[in-house]
Amino acid sequence: MIKENEALDEESKGKKDSPMSALMMDLPASPEIGDLVEGPVVDIDRGRIYIDLHPFGTGIIYGREYLSARDILKNVNPGDTVAAKVSGIENPDGYIEVSLREARQALVWGEAEDALKNKTALELPIKDANKGGLIVEWQGIQGFLPASQLGPENYPRVPDGDKDKIFAELKQLVGKKLNLFVITADAKEQKLIFTEKTVNEEEKAEMVDKYRVGDAHDGEITGATDFGVFVKLEDGLEGLVHISEMDWALVEDPKGRYKIGDTVRVQVIEVKDGKVSLSIKALTEDPWKSAAQKFKKGDKVDAVVIKHNKHGALASIEEGVAGLVHISEFENSEELRETLSLGGRYPFTITLFDPEDHKMTLSFKDTPSA
Repeated sequence: MIKENEALDEESKGKKDSPMSALMMDLPASPEIGDLVEGPVVDIDRGRIYIDLHPFGTGIIYGREYLSARDILKNVNPGDTVAAKVSGIENPDGYIEVSLREARQALVWGEAEDALKNKTALELPIKDANKGGLIVEWQGIQGFLPASQLGPENYPRVPDGDKDKIFAELKQLVGKKLNLFVITADAKEQKLIFTEKTVNEEEKAEMVDKYRVGDAHDGEITGATDFGVFVKLEDGLEGLVHISEMDWALVEDPKGRYKIGDTVRVQVIEVKDGKVSLSIKALTEDPWKSAAQKFKKGDKVDAVVIKHNKHGALASIEEGVAGLVHISEFENSEELRETLSLGGRYPFTITLFDPEDHKMTLSFKDTPSA
């Protein structure tokens, strides 16, 4: 029995060592459904394209697969090498069915993964917008750019977080080309997500830590809104100059005061929660200090009405020094506006003067006419 087993082992060994066995072992595995294959086009005939997939046989693109890829296939000629994805291996005619469209998508997803790994910058047009962000298309695959991933220049500046206002801002970006980076590339979930930000949160925190309250810096205006302007301090970091910190005088329209790209000198007034707050007016002389040498409570002054609001009228006695004329001195807001017109100069009495806290109130009714 032992000798018989030894004989069988020798026979098996001989078969393994034979030239045919060695050849069979050298052959690559047969392609399976889902595999990517490549080969030259050998024939094009009536809505069918034949591809040489040596040594496994001939691949065929036809029917629905041919129609779905016809825009690509119209530029294909015999001899051209194409990549395809195996979609069927038991064709009745003996061909290996392949899909050019699915292969193209697989290759693009592979490129997306490479772009994610290498942090490759991609200049892509914005196709559409929704309330959450922007729709981007890359090589036939639809991707998404969340609003939160927009850079400082394009982030929607909406102070109250109103979704309709944010959507209106996002729609203005449709058709514009942005430099984007892939942050998610999941072929299985068909999820392709982009960001416009070039600096991660850890790097941003390191940048913010360098800034100290009281420091002065030159910056570039990157955005203007109804509530202030954004200033780029360095690549990847910007700070906000609130409208109240733009000037000692009343600022009605920040957008009209600065243009994108303007250079301004700013002072850091707060560093909190990874954000830098800035001031432009802090670097100029406080007009209330000089006013403190000239005015006091009870003084009769002439002041120019510079604004109406729900509390009354704001009147300025000097550039940057203004006080409130309360609405309670009038029957209603209509009477106030008729009596104290914008731009008009009227006599007032100072009823409260606190230059240290920049507060002043004025009385019109208690001031005798000249």
